[in-house]
Amino acid sequence: MKKTEKQSYKQKFKIDLKRFTTSLSQSVSTKEGEWTIKGFIDIYKNIYTISSDTEIVSKILEIHIFPQILQFAESIGYSIVLAEKQNWYPDLSFVHKERNEIKFAVDLKTTYRDPNFPGHVNGFTLGSHGTYFKDRNSHKNIQFPYSDYAGHFCLGIIYSRTDFFNKEDSSIYQVQELQEKSSSQKKKIGTREITTVENLKSITSVIKDFEFFVAEKWEIANETEGSKNTANIGSITNIQDLIKGNGIFAKLGEFWFDEYWMNYGSATMVKNGKSLKITKLKDFLEFKGRRNLLNRLVTKHTKKKADS
Repeated sequence: MKKTEKQSYKQKFKIDLKRFTTSLSQSVSTKEGEWTIKGFIDIYKNIYTISSDTEIVSKILEIHIFPQILQFAESIGYSIVLAEKQNWYPDLSFVHKERNEIKFAVDLKTTYRDPNFPGHVNGFTLGSHGTYFKDRNSHKNIQFPYSDYAGHFCLGIIYSRTDFFNKEDSSIYQVQELQEKSSSQKKKIGTREITTVENLKSITSVIKDFEFFVAEKWEIANETEGSKNTANIGSITNIQDLIKGNGIFAKLGEFWFDEYWMNYGSATMVKNGKSLKITKLKDFLEFKGRRNLLNRLVTKHTKKKADS
């Protein structure tokens, strides 16, 4: 496939994906902005509220929007291949139905607004910079080789946590609109009281105020890793920059994103008379003899702590 044709497909896919996300908020939240998921229900019609733990919320959100994603893929002529294993990249592979050589990687990323730093999120990872990233033909921990994908996208979900919720506990509710006229249900389960409420809307959701965005991975990447114990690319954290795709590589382009992260922590330079492993983009450009590109580095927004 010619590079221009590949770019054409990528641009169209990006536009379609962005258009799709504009309708997702109303699919997952009430008019008041609360998450429509209230908890889990058992056969006795008890509602167990969920924890605001990020891993739990992320997984349920993915399940919640998956039917809409399937419909979207069908509407634009793509099928979806799920990652065979939990830790494989990406979450979703969009494969063109008529031209299966056209593939797009889409990772679902959820993060919450940081209450201590207004305008910022907690941050997330953008996949590994290990084997499959360096060897673009590798099949290790990836659904298709990295080079098979015409584009690598992030479908991001930003939300706010509800302050009241204690993640160490889980409340139990009985909802009157779900109850039969006569009920012999106990008012306690174990040591926990059951609270009766009028309707499902009376149960406060653990998260609220959703904001969806789409960006190519390189557009929102940071120059630092996103986790300490695994080789994962970190994201920027400023909300407006995430939405606009205004990461540190935004003016440099995908080529320099690839170059930097392929060499992150392994390339070595001498600085001030000392051997230094390169973990900063400025150092990497100097190492490559491209000081002329330093003015293209997008300045990161400094996190400012909220007034206490």
